[in-house]
Amino acid sequence: MESTATDPPCPIEPLHNLPLPPPSHFSHLYKPNADGKTVILGIEGSANKCGVGVLCYNPQNETYQTLSNPRKTYVSPKGCGFLPKETSWHHQAHVVALIRAALNEAYPNESHPQRHLSAIAFTLGPGMGGPLKSCAMAARSLSLLWKIPLIAVNHCIAHIEMGRVATQASDPVVLYVSGGNTQVIAYSDGRYRIFGETIDIAVGNCLDRFARVVGLSNDPSPGYNIELEARKHTKETPLKFVELPYVVKGMDVSFSGLLTFIEELTRKNDFVKGNGEKRNEQQFTTADLCYSLQETIFAMLIEITERTMAHCGQNSVLIVGGVGCNKRLQNMMADMVSDRGGTLCAMDHRYCIDNGAMIAQAGMFGLQFGSKDMLVKMEDTECTQRFRTDQVEVVWRPKTRGKHA
Repeated sequence: MESTATDPPCPIEPLHNLPLPPPSHFSHLYKPNADGKTVILGIEGSANKCGVGVLCYNPQNETYQTLSNPRKTYVSPKGCGFLPKETSWHHQAHVVALIRAALNEAYPNESHPQRHLSAIAFTLGPGMGGPLKSCAMAARSLSLLWKIPLIAVNHCIAHIEMGRVATQASDPVVLYVSGGNTQVIAYSDGRYRIFGETIDIAVGNCLDRFARVVGLSNDPSPGYNIELEARKHTKETPLKFVELPYVVKGMDVSFSGLLTFIEELTRKNDFVKGNGEKRNEQQFTTADLCYSLQETIFAMLIEITERTMAHCGQNSVLIVGGVGCNKRLQNMMADMVSDRGGTLCAMDHRYCIDNGAMIAQAGMFGLQFGSKDMLVKMEDTECTQRFRTDQVEVVWRPKTRGKHA
């Protein structure tokens, strides 16, 4: 079986978190395994990805390492989005096999790999109700079966903390872009504060819906297929840029009107669907619209990110979420950050897209620092579809007030 975790251990020191309390300080909450390591199984299922990750903290060299990170994606039929019921069935069908695969990869040739675990982390929210509940049920069952604690994780916090560890970014401005969320975030005084966000639909939802309109496949994802169409733009064969609504309202963005506008363009006689050839300069193709859509919405996102950097006095940007692995977005952001003398912290699909390791990473911090928000009793594990990033107290980072406090 192909390895799902190939990255080396990540040291804790560059993160500039608070000093790690000794496990004895929280001995009533959890215990390291027989090797003295803390290992967490993370289960993610807030949307169409069902993922399970195993993460290990090694106190000898003070590093975090992902030991395994398999996932399965529910791919809906062409022209359709993924619905809660079918997505729930998908997660229920695959979660047990993914748990077994994750444990077997992390601890091969062991008959009882669960003995290494200190806790189980799962996504409490936000997300789609049915898929969330399907994976939470698996987490509850294993917690009772193996008699280890549960850690309830905010999905957005998990993206941020996985990104910080993977890129070794201590205090970046965060652009969180996915199918369900669009936020510009910075840390201040114990919480991740939202400086700007979408006021209607998320950027990933906008891309997905447009992909369905022009008949692009959902495999591996509609957003990626839009990116492939937009990549047809080169110096030798430039695509036509179609002017679209650019909607930035203060620190917030809006995509619904833009989506309606570009959908209307596909109904005009000047639109040539698919790979058809244009007959005159007024006409435009699917590739033209994909290119124009990306350029417009990414420029909007970069504008509010740059404004947040200026306000906070920060010089680094971390991009997280499924849309964050788009190469054009990363290149545009890199140009802006470079002009400001800063650093871009970007990742590929392994950690940008929803995965179990990110849930385990956030759960690890919550466990090691005794987070009251995250270490929950069984009766408090009911999933929630609405769970804001700034609702969670980030107890593992210093409560320093920056310029933006």
